[in-house]
Amino acid sequence: MTKQSGLGDGLHIAGYNASGDIQQLGRIGGGPALLNFTGIDKSGYERKGGLRDGAFEMTTFFNSDTVTPATHEKLSALPRTDVLMTYCRGTALGDPAASLVAKQAGYDPQRGDDGMLTFGVSAQANGYGTEWGRQLTAGVRTDAAATNGTGIDTTASASFGGQAYLQVFAFTGTDATVKIQDSADNVTFADVAGFAFTQITAGPTAERIALGNTATIRRYVRAASVTTGGFSSLSFAVNVIKNEIAGVTF
Repeated sequence: MTKQSGLGDGLHIAGYNASGDIQQLGRIGGGPALLNFTGIDKSGYERKGGLRDGAFEMTTFFNSDTVTPATHEKLSALPRTDVLMTYCRGTALGDPAASLVAKQAGYDPQRGDDGMLTFGVSAQANGYGTEWGRQLTAGVRTDAAATNGTGIDTTASASFGGQAYLQVFAFTGTDATVKIQDSADNVTFADVAGFAFTQITAGPTAERIALGNTATIRRYVRAASVTTGGFSSLSFAVNVIKNEIAGVTF
């Protein structure tokens, strides 16, 4: 693994590709709280992991477009409901991605002396914490019909379940369903039971799904789109998290 810059990254917010409107990401944070379990017989702190948390912090440009709703329309609404966000570290198939179910806190403007107008946004995790996985689409993927994606190699089978995030940016057609399939040899794929997102009939939309923590996911994984009534265009992105240790709760 070579060192990399942050060039060519992406950020998806509730079915909107905000990548071109983000000046910087100040924080992609998360992990368990550190609980102090230090006994009086210890000479240093002893800690164990507690509840997981996470947050995204970003600075956005002002982009207002009422014909095709842009970043300002998404963020200025300050929704009270959960917002699904995905940060893409690069936009190649299999690249790392971090996803978050969050509450948006703030949309605060800052105008510099030079006239630059930006907004500060914080998204605080709600329920799950930040989840790092891998992209099953090369950034934004657009299917014109039911399509089997290319598999990625996760190096081994695991029986600890997993989670997945879907961002749907645009849809034209009757219906489509995005599902995750696995394979032992990267040739013969099968549906992973319980790893299909809700049927899509309109966009934009976003969703998180999770398997039980004893479900098996084989070595190779891909995203497939299927349909019953047909569609002509589906633009979407998928981040899959394959748990590699036992005891993960959702």
